[in-house]
Amino acid sequence: MPYPIKIVLVDDHELIRESWKLLLDKDHRFHVIGQCGNGAEAVEHAVRLMPDIMLMDINMAPVNGFEATKMITETVPSVRIIGVSTNNNPRYAEKLFSLGAKGFVTKTSAFDELKIAIERVHEGEQYLCHELRRRSNGEQ
Repeated sequence: MPYPIKIVLVDDHELIRESWKLLLDKDHRFHVIGQCGNGAEAVEHAVRLMPDIMLMDINMAPVNGFEATKMITETVPSVRIIGVSTNNNPRYAEKLFSLGAKGFVTKTSAFDELKIAIERVHEGEQYLCHELRRRSNGEQ
């Protein structure tokens, strides 16, 4: 796969977006090409910027991450979406996958795991973070 991977960050907290951008742009494999604070902006950015990956927060208004994921995967199916949420309920990930997302990582996951998720999803795989895989398997 060609590098750098073009990424758009979608989160309603500017500090989260700026932190991710700073950390991702330090790695030659990644290039943050856009940021937005809600799902409606995410749809616009997907169409206009054609990123490889979008890191999508779930709880945003007026358009949440579930709705934005559905709209983006229907409109620009080449964009691969990775959900990123504080919610560690496996049903969140299942719902996002059913709407077309390719990955899910909790915000409590290690940043290195987020980078692994980006690479795996970019390579065409699905990715579910370790925390949710353990919960899905009944482990604590």
